[in-house]
Amino acid sequence: MKKSPIGSLSLLMFFQYAVWGVWLPYLASYLGADPIVDASGARTGGGLGFSGAQIGWILGLAGSIGAIAAPFLAGQIADRFINAEKYLGILLIIGGLIKFATASAHSYESFMLLSIGYSIAYMPTLALTNSIAFAHLENPDRSFGPVRTWGTIGWIVASNAFPLVWLQTNLHPTALPPFLAGTPKPDQAGLIADALRVSGVGAVLYGVWAMLMLPKTPPTRSSEHPLAFLNAFGLFTKPGLLVITIVALPIAMIHQVYFIRTSPFLEAIGFDTAYVGPIMSIGQVSEIVFLTLLGYFLKRLGFRWVLALGCLAYFLRFALFAIATEETRWIAASSNALHGLCYGFFFAGAYIYVERVAPKDLRHSAQTVFAIIILGVGPVLAGFYNGWLSTIGKETDGAITDWGSLWWVQGVIGLVCAVLIAAAFRMDPGSDAEAEPSEEELADTRAPSEG
Repeated sequence: MKKSPIGSLSLLMFFQYAVWGVWLPYLASYLGADPIVDASGARTGGGLGFSGAQIGWILGLAGSIGAIAAPFLAGQIADRFINAEKYLGILLIIGGLIKFATASAHSYESFMLLSIGYSIAYMPTLALTNSIAFAHLENPDRSFGPVRTWGTIGWIVASNAFPLVWLQTNLHPTALPPFLAGTPKPDQAGLIADALRVSGVGAVLYGVWAMLMLPKTPPTRSSEHPLAFLNAFGLFTKPGLLVITIVALPIAMIHQVYFIRTSPFLEAIGFDTAYVGPIMSIGQVSEIVFLTLLGYFLKRLGFRWVLALGCLAYFLRFALFAIATEETRWIAASSNALHGLCYGFFFAGAYIYVERVAPKDLRHSAQTVFAIIILGVGPVLAGFYNGWLSTIGKETDGAITDWGSLWWVQGVIGLVCAVLIAAAFRMDPGSDAEAEPSEEELADTRAPSEG
């Protein structure tokens, strides 16, 4: 009997998102925290002291360059020249070495360049893991969803394990996930750099494992032109897709700022650094729940109201952030449960709509174009927008002093987007608002916007 690949493919997804989740929730805190210097002015610990605008450019521009490069690096090379599992391993090892080096970069310029290099190596691996899984699952409609869920589990485990193991001592039970807490270690901000080293070493080991242990996935040597996805741009003149795309840009911007600003915000209202990852992982758990419910709501409400609810959830989350104080910080922590509704209903709903509207021979290309718009163009715009938010938040010496105004701006953008979807979106011919999405469609929605 042929050995089932489900075990190795589940491990593949677990490792893929664990090496990302171990550092991303904490990076903004590390980049923004003040450095510790000795009498000579040499840095001995602490963070890097970057401004909010600089942090936005690192997280936005680096990721967008990787997202734009991914269709070429993932699709064309693996499709024509090399086994997907070998190529995956090579990219992971290169990215892991870069990520390890990033922990020793202390200037804005060096950190930015290394982050761009890492993104170019890592972003294509997201598509490659999906391709490998689809190539070896006998029934992807049924099997891909459970396999892909292990990616979210990997993220949750890694983002919770790092602070428990490395940022705290004297662990004891607590009511807040992950239901353990301890005494903060000195210089928590400086210790976050070790998450970059852990991710680097983990990615190298994961890359070696991928090359040796994953099922062989030879290239298909498709004759499709490397720029064939340009043909799909014409689809975005359809009225429904056009409205979604117009709304997706500001939503992608406020989504990106959520990852840039939430970590320092949680610390500013009294949460210890070690709690940041666990609190943000609440959103990953809710993501699983709302993706499970997405098919039901699409069938009952249709795309217009599901997409509008996703935008409205952004408004609600940021409004709750805006009213949270040190005394009521539990409001900010619990509101992260809305992350699954934000991502699941808007982004996942939009991906499914693109899949429904595009002709069969252009579906992959249409998804590529949409991903470039929201993962490439959106984060670049978020860099400018995030710098402007520093003014709204009255940033002084690298610290936001008016978080309420910053989050209200975020919330109003979400509210305007919800109104625009409700008022202007109409179904395009060829799409089916009533059909419930398959597990394969739901699995394909898990783009690199999670975290």
